[in-house]
Amino acid sequence: MRSSSSASTPSSTAAPAGASALRLWGLLFVLAGNMLIDALEVSVTVVALPSIGADLGLPLTSAQWMMTGFAIGFGGLMLFGGRVVALLGRREVYLAALLGFAAASVAGAFADGLWLLVATRVVKGLCAALTAPTGLAIIQTAYPAGPLRDRALSVYTLFGASGFTAGLLLSGVLTAVDWRLTLAFPAPVVLVLFLCGLRLIPGSDPGAGRRSRGEPRRYDVAGAATCTAGLLTLVGGIVSVPTHGWTGLRSGGLLAASVLLFAAFVRVERRAPHPLVRFAFLTDGPLARSALGAAALNGSYLGLLFVLTYELQTLHGWHPLRAALALLPAAVPLAATALLSGRMVAAFGTARLIAVGAVLPLAGYLWQLRQSWPLDYATAVLPTTLMVGAGFVLSFAALNTQATSRLAPLDRGAGSGLYQSAVQAGAALVPALVAALLVAHRPAVGASPEQFLAACRPALVLVAAVGALGLLAGAAGVRPRRDRGGAAPVAAAATPGASPEPKSGE
Repeated sequence: MRSSSSASTPSSTAAPAGASALRLWGLLFVLAGNMLIDALEVSVTVVALPSIGADLGLPLTSAQWMMTGFAIGFGGLMLFGGRVVALLGRREVYLAALLGFAAASVAGAFADGLWLLVATRVVKGLCAALTAPTGLAIIQTAYPAGPLRDRALSVYTLFGASGFTAGLLLSGVLTAVDWRLTLAFPAPVVLVLFLCGLRLIPGSDPGAGRRSRGEPRRYDVAGAATCTAGLLTLVGGIVSVPTHGWTGLRSGGLLAASVLLFAAFVRVERRAPHPLVRFAFLTDGPLARSALGAAALNGSYLGLLFVLTYELQTLHGWHPLRAALALLPAAVPLAATALLSGRMVAAFGTARLIAVGAVLPLAGYLWQLRQSWPLDYATAVLPTTLMVGAGFVLSFAALNTQATSRLAPLDRGAGSGLYQSAVQAGAALVPALVAALLVAHRPAVGASPEQFLAACRPALVLVAAVGALGLLAGAAGVRPRRDRGGAAPVAAAATPGASPEPKSGE
């Protein structure tokens, strides 16, 4: 195992110079580059969905797995990933996750069957669950406190916040050539990061301070498996309803299985000596409200993008790159203001930012319900995307900050993991529901474009309803007194799909 004493145990008062400083900037290249890839994976298939469906003959309810599969792997296994890192060590797990991510990218690019594609997306989500929080933890231990660490965190934040926007652009550019490139392109990039990481990522003591000598390693595989399987069967049941009905063997069986699996998950966690989830955290008001609000914000946002990319490409025949550019106003504001989010929280407090930030997306969703044929971009799509983008600027970082504001320092890693799992659950469930509604209300072949556009209305109503749920969660946290909400968020806290804090593994 390679390790640098200057990288793993830096002085807290003196900044390294010369070769040591160069090594730390090389390390930041690896960590920030991978953070960019992790965040980018959330959006890189959005514009590609119609092309994937058309090429493989998949309905929307099947193509949606390209989005939800990654979210299920990321959210369902995030807490388990923190446990694995804590027990096996950051360096070993980080490097293995990079290799797994590259292999899944290649396998997905050559897959011709739906289930192999879904499997590769889930695996990539798991790899992101291993690397996203670990990268921030490495920065916090490898860089001396002060300007150098602050600069490193700023770069890490910027790369993470830019990932979603970059993913939309790449989705349009690469899909115009071949949609398989959207799945394959991370492989060579991640392999370069892996080779650099072999020399630069510092080692750590696996399980240090986590268990006594001779105590078995407790990964809680049963908890991770039941949670992830529950999400998979729930999404599978939802998207099967339009074809098989609520009482059909496939859809009803999958939905029933999801209930049983989640019940088993709760039972396993309550009996586990070291559970992945502490259900007592759910009674913490700020954490519960933040988790619900962020899940609603992220889910409704991705649901809207799902509807819009279907309308613009399938109904209006837009080129993938043109569709990607049309969606950018919903993503660019967040990336452009990522480094200002801490100042906004300090100036206005979390509660009011969250409440106001939830109003704007809901207003955008309601505005989109006014759409008519032909869909006019300037008066229909653009105002909606701008309002949603502004909502993210105001509230997403504040939600991250508020989530752990009242938890004890030792509990914040586990609380943050629970919060991020909720965010990814929203990213998995809402697009699945949107896809199911689009298929269920799709008019017969030969219907007019106006009828096809009108068939999108139930999906938009669902998106607006989820946005309203987020507003209710945000409004519940507003108090007469000013609430500063704690310290400013760091790293990729303002990035959909990113994890802002290392997990404790407890």
